[in-house]
Amino acid sequence: MHIQRLANVCPKADIPVCHIAYLRLQLGIDAFDGAYENEADEHFAVIINTIASTSQSAIHSTYEDFVVLFGWNLKELWQIASQRRCDALLRAGMPREAHESYRYMMDMSDEATKASCLDWSTVFKQKCSALYAVDGDTAALTASGDTALDANNYDKAIELYSASIDLDSATEAIFANRSKARLAKLLWEDALLDAQKVVELNPSSYLGYKLIHAALHGAQRYDEAIEAFQVMLSKLDNSADPQLRDLRQQHVSPSEVEDVIRMAIFVELSNAPLRLLHISAGRLYNRFAQINAFQTSVECKELLSSTTKRADLHTERIRGVVAMYFRYVMLSHRWEKTEALLHHIQDKVVYELDGLGGTAKLQSFCKIARDAGYFWAWMDTCCIDKANNVELQESVNSMFIWYRHSALTMVYLADVPPSSKPGALANSIWNTRGWTLPEFLASKVIHFYQSDWTPYLDDRSPNHKESPAIMQELEDVTGIDARALTTFRPGMRDAREMLQWASKRGTTIQEDIAYSLFGTFGVHLPVIYGEKKQNALGRLLQEIVARSGDITSLDWVGQSSEFNSCLPADIISYATPRYSLPLSEDEIQAAVSSLRNIVPVDSAWKLYDLLENMNVPLFANCRLRLPCITFRVTEVRRMRGRVAHSTYGVKADGLQDLLITTDQTLIQFSRTRSTQQTFFLVRPWDRRILGLPDFSEQLTFADEGESVGDWSESESGSDDTDKSSSNSPGKEELSVDSDVHSRSLRLMVHLGQAFSALLIAQQHVGEYKRVASDQYIIAQVKDPASIDIMNIRTLDIL
Repeated sequence: MHIQRLANVCPKADIPVCHIAYLRLQLGIDAFDGAYENEADEHFAVIINTIASTSQSAIHSTYEDFVVLFGWNLKELWQIASQRRCDALLRAGMPREAHESYRYMMDMSDEATKASCLDWSTVFKQKCSALYAVDGDTAALTASGDTALDANNYDKAIELYSASIDLDSATEAIFANRSKARLAKLLWEDALLDAQKVVELNPSSYLGYKLIHAALHGAQRYDEAIEAFQVMLSKLDNSADPQLRDLRQQHVSPSEVEDVIRMAIFVELSNAPLRLLHISAGRLYNRFAQINAFQTSVECKELLSSTTKRADLHTERIRGVVAMYFRYVMLSHRWEKTEALLHHIQDKVVYELDGLGGTAKLQSFCKIARDAGYFWAWMDTCCIDKANNVELQESVNSMFIWYRHSALTMVYLADVPPSSKPGALANSIWNTRGWTLPEFLASKVIHFYQSDWTPYLDDRSPNHKESPAIMQELEDVTGIDARALTTFRPGMRDAREMLQWASKRGTTIQEDIAYSLFGTFGVHLPVIYGEKKQNALGRLLQEIVARSGDITSLDWVGQSSEFNSCLPADIISYATPRYSLPLSEDEIQAAVSSLRNIVPVDSAWKLYDLLENMNVPLFANCRLRLPCITFRVTEVRRMRGRVAHSTYGVKADGLQDLLITTDQTLIQFSRTRSTQQTFFLVRPWDRRILGLPDFSEQLTFADEGESVGDWSESESGSDDTDKSSSNSPGKEELSVDSDVHSRSLRLMVHLGQAFSALLIAQQHVGEYKRVASDQYIIAQVKDPASIDIMNIRTLDIL
């Protein structure tokens, strides 16, 4: 009892460590002898921890007298306490804890200590065998470990395998299985030690290196993991076992994986800017540097280390990792007086530059993109070498694609102050710039930022294109339907409408008003700065008409272009919406009914057939071959009381009288006062009037997952058609004639409606020029049934 009380106060009393240890030892022995194993374990643990935490030099200097006088030996005391604790835990039925204590003792002991306790160790292991396995059969212990491993009971498996190893039953298989169990528990370093032991026991085994690779990969030591995997492959290659050689065929070498990664990089970067800012490094990287950055990145090394099976090469994971790494952020903004240009940041760290003007904008942009988890960013002021014509050409033509494939586009509104109210975005000058329109249309994810780089309206949603309030504000200011803004796809459909969207925007460099729209229409044209606005816009419009056959871009008011008289000199000519007076289906049907008994079938069909087979417009080398319906002008007379040389009364064969307003001076003439120059009012032929389907805008059978081979005979209609023909002779012909007549009459109804006409003046034989007007020339035929097929022709317009 006295010893117990003394031991309890020892931590607060000035009693030597040795004295405490010997007191605890006696208490532990007494508890052990009294079958109080848990209490004994507590005392022995205190001794072990106390002595272990006290340096040997401190013991010698402080307690040297006690060692000499009383013969105290802390090393021996620690050994006895360790052994007694192992025995106590074992007797208490705690074999796992006993093994842990035993391993700790062996790890901390020198060779002399291990030799001195050899007899005790032998007895301890025998007792463990008896406890773990029936009749001391350690094979059963290992088998139990295998069973636990198969059942995913990894803690139990580790315990049993460790017991086998401690009981001198260690084999290559046991170390391998314990390594697998430790891998499952994410115990990478312990698993690595076991795997290395497997290699030590069997240097020719591929399994050891496979486990080493797995452990190193889990520890994120990827370079070493790849080396271990390559050694594993060499073991399989050199094996005499046919099964192992077959196993080798299931694996891929790192070089094969690198080839697949390179292809994935090529595909991913094919739609990315040529130069990108590496946000973490703060430096501008060209394509080579971008690729090198990935190849030396943790992401790439992890991919190389984890892609080991041939089947892994054909999964989306490689493409996914590459795509995630190369996600980039684009900036849409209005250029200020001072901007960070290429030569300002070349070979420099962006964050180390003076944070003034455009540099501050660049730094803030990069920091926000970095904080959002991206690696790359692009800004038009500094990420294009404008002195390199090849790079400039590719950049301008690829701009829409770059924004389209960006992970995020940040829109910086320098003129929108912090905490702005709704409507501030609509008033921003950003809405008036030429390049910002395609940047917004192309981008799938948009964030608007105020002048202090806080989100507009404090809207922190993932995509401002999904914000009803913001999109409504943009619809109101741009006149573009919010749905069109969010679901826009590049192409030439509705070309006239897209030209109207851009009509009131401006660019600093005049040619950019056309170049900025290249991507919007999906065209790729040479970039020729210095060619002037009319030529740049003319080349774009020529390409639209030539490729699509869409003649709606000829609907404009204003001045003619020097490129071609049928095209406008300025894009603002498209600001006025095109003339349109659509008919309802009921109105069309009523008109068709009124014509059915008036217009002969043959004449209606001849007109339909001729127009249906008209060639599409051809536009090349500044010359337009325009299919149209012509109406010869018979009289031009300047109206009295009007502005001089501005408004003219015009008569034309087959048309109702009309007015034309133009800045050009027209020659006045009439039937009685003729002129040598011939004038026509023409209706450009638009095939859409026929109401035929546009197959270029429909899904193909392949797109719908259907093929001709999927059709049954009955679905093909071949048999049914034959039966119908034989059973009802003449019925099909009657149906076709009726359908043709209806379509012909519908065409005549459309041709009878008012339309936007072009005034054309003959120049030389077979060549014409358009006479521009300040307002749309609205013409209407007197009688659609009187349209002369001789007036359907193709004109060459300069």
